[in-house]
Amino acid sequence: MAVYKIFPEKDATMYSLFPQMNTGLDEILDISNLNIAISSNAQVARYLIKFNQDQLNNAINNLADGAQWDADLRCFIATAQGINLDSQLYVYPVSGAWGMGTGKYLDQPLVTNGVSWEWQTVQDGKRWNALPPFNPYVTASYSGSNRGGGTWYTGSNLPGLDISQTQTFTYHSDKDLKVEVTDTLKAWYSASNNLFSPYTKIENEGFLVKWEGSSSYEDAVGNYYIEFNPNLNIQPVLQYYSMDTHTIYPPCIDFKWNDFSYVTSSTISTIATSQLYASIINNDGFFYSQSVQQFRVDCRPQFPPIIFQTASIYTTNYYLPTASFWAIKDLDTNEYVIDFDSTYTKLSADTTSSYFEVYMNGLQPERYYTILLKTTVGGSTLVFDSNYNFKVING
Repeated sequence: MAVYKIFPEKDATMYSLFPQMNTGLDEILDISNLNIAISSNAQVARYLIKFNQDQLNNAINNLADGAQWDADLRCFIATAQGINLDSQLYVYPVSGAWGMGTGKYLDQPLVTNGVSWEWQTVQDGKRWNALPPFNPYVTASYSGSNRGGGTWYTGSNLPGLDISQTQTFTYHSDKDLKVEVTDTLKAWYSASNNLFSPYTKIENEGFLVKWEGSSSYEDAVGNYYIEFNPNLNIQPVLQYYSMDTHTIYPPCIDFKWNDFSYVTSSTISTIATSQLYASIINNDGFFYSQSVQQFRVDCRPQFPPIIFQTASIYTTNYYLPTASFWAIKDLDTNEYVIDFDSTYTKLSADTTSSYFEVYMNGLQPERYYTILLKTTVGGSTLVFDSNYNFKVING
């Protein structure tokens, strides 16, 4: 498979209203700007999320192995409120180590043993450096009465590097977070391997996710910012599932690489008719979560030409065309776990058949999934979903 999911090693939300509260074990990651009666200032929530660098390095070194690759940060929405304007979330690399802690939102008493709006690591007695001067390319919320909430690389003036990612949300748009973070991963990889590269070496301390913001809530040309905006009509809340969720929606990095190979045999033809039959010929139905399965595709015309021969014409396999793709859906929710992708989910071919590979540890265990195949033949786009079902099991 050319899509591999990497799950977080830690995450937490920081709340300006509770500057020392830790939420490292909370099931929710919060992004908000709230105007509430107990405070004259707008109250902001941001979250941090970090992925293990060894797992990222393994994906780049062993899975991609020099092939073209991209990576998306994905977080899945739990609730959304107050998105009545076009609003942007920003995703930045974090500057500075932080401890996850063991707290939850409004624990009584409050747990303060990990990262919070004020603290990076309580054990080391280290607060967020929220006052200038900052390290090169680093900034923070340093004006007003809400200093803190992390420090991050802005990407401003970094040569050849695009580490400041945004996603715009409207009233009707999908509220899941999906931003490409390829350049940030390349910078982390360069730093972790002490490599010379055009990318500035940034240590992996994870991502900070926040609403668009400024030192003031309106700039010189009248553009409004969301964070710390005291307007009662601007109170957006997005809540995402954390790594501690008890659902099938933990955050992840979708690591994608191009493993397409189309080396065919002269004895096997490529299908030329849109009236075709396609199936998975080696689906055992159950796979362990650490396994890698190479699925092979049986393809033949539904109505083979009538010819005189001594063998059954239904035993002759065909290749699907190069414009053929695969996807995986969760059977219970009917949601795409891996969607069709014109670059990263193309079917390959060898001297035996068309095929593709799936890394099962990128799928939630103890759930059922189905495979979909899509191809274009004779100007027609066809999708096949003939109960290609399987289950991932713990093992």
